[in-house]
Amino acid sequence: MLMKNETKSGVGPLPPEHPAVKIGKVGVLLVNLGTPDGYDKKNMYKYLREFLTDKRVIEWPKALWYPILFGIVLNVRPAKSGAAYKTIWNEELDESPLRTFTRSQSDKLGETLKDFDNIVVDWAMRYGNPSIPSRLEYLKEQGCDRLLIFPLYPQYSAATTATVNDKVFEHLMKMRWMPAVRTVPPYHDEPVYIDALAASIENAIEEMPNKPEKIVASYHGIPQSYFKKGDPYHCHCHKTTRLLREKLGMDDDYLITTFQSRFGPEEWLQPYTDKTIEKLGDEGMKDIAVFNPGFSSDCLETLEEIAGEGEEIFHEHGGENFNHIACLNDSKEGMDVIEALVRRELSGWM
Repeated sequence: MLMKNETKSGVGPLPPEHPAVKIGKVGVLLVNLGTPDGYDKKNMYKYLREFLTDKRVIEWPKALWYPILFGIVLNVRPAKSGAAYKTIWNEELDESPLRTFTRSQSDKLGETLKDFDNIVVDWAMRYGNPSIPSRLEYLKEQGCDRLLIFPLYPQYSAATTATVNDKVFEHLMKMRWMPAVRTVPPYHDEPVYIDALAASIENAIEEMPNKPEKIVASYHGIPQSYFKKGDPYHCHCHKTTRLLREKLGMDDDYLITTFQSRFGPEEWLQPYTDKTIEKLGDEGMKDIAVFNPGFSSDCLETLEEIAGEGEEIFHEHGGENFNHIACLNDSKEGMDVIEALVRRELSGWM
């Protein structure tokens, strides 16, 4: 690492009044959606306010949305969401599973790349802590004059990938000496990602008492209006499912695509996951499996909404065996995906 009075180009020493500068390192920042610091009302309010005031997430005009948000949603939602988080909370570490897994992914990637002494691996959350600005400052302090930003979303959406990049560049705009930046593109069709998902599905099925009669790929939804404006998310999701079918040798009727987590009065991408699970139970199916290929780590939407509520819905409609297949998380397969993409995108910098 170069310090004060040194220059990377070898032009000569810096003048004595020049502030100390660290350069020569490359930062890798893994970024996931976000998590509250606790499931109490105060922390939930703070988290939901940051999340739901993001114009990428809710595209309604402020004049229409803010009276609803501050008059109704933020008075009701924190308690409801807090109760849901409580059911999945990692009490041992006093944090959500998403924070636990994202930290582990960062730690494991750092260990894998430890032979490259110019690489610094860190992690952040788009909403909540550790914040993107705080980790960008940390990486700068470590001497990182080049950054690789990795939004941990396989399928691109303006409400996920784009808002991570927005926040990164928003903070970089405040820097006098801005580092060079690369961002990892969506990886919905990357062979290493498809292989990892296929392996996780095959391994999970082997552990099930009965082979599922149907496998459901449940992705987080977005409003139809976002899709109609040109968001490629819907297409990315369907391509992931199609490639998985081809890899696993499954037909269109056996491995299906659905969308979950709709919010508000708008029509969202369909078919809806909860309605599909109801329908499968009503049709007499007894064994199904559901997995979440749009999530790099298990979180509220996978553990509480699908593994919890989804199972209840299936049983209420006559189903018997509901199998939730875990996300890739920090498994070997999951880390293979992250490492392969990072190594590729760091080409020339490592």
